[in-house]
Amino acid sequence: MARLINRLKALDVSRAGEGFHPDGGGLALQVTPAGSRSWVFRYTLSGKERRMGLGATHTVSLSEARERARQLRQQLLAGVDPSAAKEAARGVLARQAVTFDQAVEKYIKAKGGEWKNDKHRQQWENTLATYASPVLGSMDVAQVSTTHILEVLEPIWSTKTETATRLRQRISKVLDWAKTAGHRAGENPARWAGHLEHLLAKPSAVGKVDNHPSLPWTRAADFMAALRKEQGQGSLALQLALLTATRSGEVRGAVWSEFDLVAKIWTIPAERMKAEVEHTVPLTDAAIRVLQQVTRNPATDLVFHSIRKKKSVSLSDMTLTAVIRRMNDAGGGWVAPDGRGVVPHGFRSTFRTWAGEATSHPREVAEHALAHRLPDKVEAAYQRGTLLPKRMALMADWAAFLEQSAKVPA
Repeated sequence: MARLINRLKALDVSRAGEGFHPDGGGLALQVTPAGSRSWVFRYTLSGKERRMGLGATHTVSLSEARERARQLRQQLLAGVDPSAAKEAARGVLARQAVTFDQAVEKYIKAKGGEWKNDKHRQQWENTLATYASPVLGSMDVAQVSTTHILEVLEPIWSTKTETATRLRQRISKVLDWAKTAGHRAGENPARWAGHLEHLLAKPSAVGKVDNHPSLPWTRAADFMAALRKEQGQGSLALQLALLTATRSGEVRGAVWSEFDLVAKIWTIPAERMKAEVEHTVPLTDAAIRVLQQVTRNPATDLVFHSIRKKKSVSLSDMTLTAVIRRMNDAGGGWVAPDGRGVVPHGFRSTFRTWAGEATSHPREVAEHALAHRLPDKVEAAYQRGTLLPKRMALMADWAAFLEQSAKVPA
């Protein structure tokens, strides 16, 4: 007895001649006079025969076409017109179309309340704005594909592996939200398991976590002199970071209410610190002069900010890095001993090496200036106090060193 379903063989898909070739259950292979091959699902509803295209054979395999036909037969058994359901789904997606950037905003609005502090929110916004938005931002989130995800990730997968890994996770969550909210359909192109794991190297196999390229302390005064010639908020933010030995994120997220210029103190709240402990930073006269050069914007409390989507947001880390790149493009030669271009975070290492090699300030004072936690119980006891007077003396010496003539020993 002839089979009523699954009649076609794999070779039939590529060899069958012009016409309709039934596979059974409503599925058929259609071959045009021009030789193009595609799948068609035929069914009868209310006495009328209807047809649905299921895709070309070079895109949809025989097994995939059979599975799609099976799902359509289930819809018919449930009293649903497959063609009408398909058109309705298209209409819903068209009405609810949003860009990737809009999807990010909606996701953060929906989930941001679960995050422990504003620092986490800023990390989310800045990472996506810096790396994903230039490629995906204006795209309909429904159109984001694996090709687009790789375009975002591949340039930094080997060089900024930790950042790239977090970026992939965040993009994946945004796309999962978009699907659940009805803004896209299909599989998540940013998923790792069973998908990107076959296209990208394992993060653990890319290489060891590298340190931040830093400038030799003997060149720090030269660098500061050159940096002061640069214009813009990025230059001022980098100057403040260098003078205070603080992290880039602590400077970029600084608000005016944290500063007491009379007492010469900058108090960074715990929620903005890596160790989640409030940190008090002595302000030298040089640091205060940098702050006095900043034009204060009454619309925001942020010291350093940029305008994104008509809102004031903190500068990105790339803004500070771009300042150094411009200086290097101009022939500055601001590189680490291994030849890599220095990065903002590397100046904390520059400061620490200077304090250890060129001064007699106690180690625990320098470590506390960097807001480092010390593992040794004896040294940790020093941390129970702020060591503020000693740290003021240390930072004053650092500022004086940066101000001095660049002629320091090689």
